[in-house]
Amino acid sequence: MDRFALDPTAGALLHDLGISLPNVLRRAGLPADLLTRGPITLEPGEYFALWEAVEAEADSPDLVVRIGRSLSPEVFNPPMFAALCSRDLDIAARRLVGYKALTGPLRLNVTTDPEGLTLTCRWPDKPTPPPVLVIAELVFWVALARIGTRHDVRPLRFAVPDVPQDTRPFLDYLGIDVDKAPLPTITFAAADVHRPFLTANDLMWLYFEPELRKRLSEVTREASTTERVRAALLELLPAGQGTAQGVARSLAISTRTLQRRLLHERTTFQTVLTDTRTTLAHQYLRNDDLTVDQISFLLGYDDPKSFYRAYRTWTGSTPAQTRLAHMATTTAPHATAAADFPS
Repeated sequence: MDRFALDPTAGALLHDLGISLPNVLRRAGLPADLLTRGPITLEPGEYFALWEAVEAEADSPDLVVRIGRSLSPEVFNPPMFAALCSRDLDIAARRLVGYKALTGPLRLNVTTDPEGLTLTCRWPDKPTPPPVLVIAELVFWVALARIGTRHDVRPLRFAVPDVPQDTRPFLDYLGIDVDKAPLPTITFAAADVHRPFLTANDLMWLYFEPELRKRLSEVTREASTTERVRAALLELLPAGQGTAQGVARSLAISTRTLQRRLLHERTTFQTVLTDTRTTLAHQYLRNDDLTVDQISFLLGYDDPKSFYRAYRTWTGSTPAQTRLAHMATTTAPHATAAADFPS
């Protein structure tokens, strides 16, 4: 997706901030009825101009902090609701990484180490996003953690390429100063990463996930073949149709064309299938409610023994060992968590 999705509830957020929506749209050179047009997508230049207009209209050094304090569930789009349905920040982050394509061409990487969980943002090379937007993306994660846990979660590190001249509002809100780094990065302590979300709702997630997968499949139609195959596999694996033939049918192309396009991207169907299954396996193994037999089924295996052998080939360990390692991570702050969905 090379366009940014703008949620219609953005108008409500601006209202709560005391910022005039008509003035913002006029400054950005966007139609006055933009938010009444149903699904809204903007080219990066338009989206960045909108944020620059918000900053200019607010004319306040603490704008981003005010946004963070004003965020509430009713101004979130479906992926954000899905995050709040998660058990903790760790699962929420990994879910949003997987579905970030629904909101625009911003890529997120999530990594874990003994210190905690780190999110790194990668924006499109051109045009350059305004600093206010870059910072707001990181502040969002702090707000999400606090809304979910009802706890004053404070990051260990908060770094951006362009540090604001006045960092006092951020010091008060974050509890730490803003550092300078080549890429926007935020790190949360392990204790906060696994702090339970009081908004957790597994039933609501089961409601949201199919629609999110459908939308992800739709927005990746113009994406690379590799990305389209990965999105198709998310739908087809639980149905036992995660084959090259099944994916080709889903993408309305021949199996030969599918293989040729993947080869052009220097990969193969089997490689994408294995990567997707490995990623999903790690995600499912963190859910104690799923048995290994159920995970095997969700990954498209008829026989759990086949999954067991494949998983050992992929990772060098067994599903049970991975699950035990995750359990140790949730109880021992210095344990290392497994990586998840690539953004």
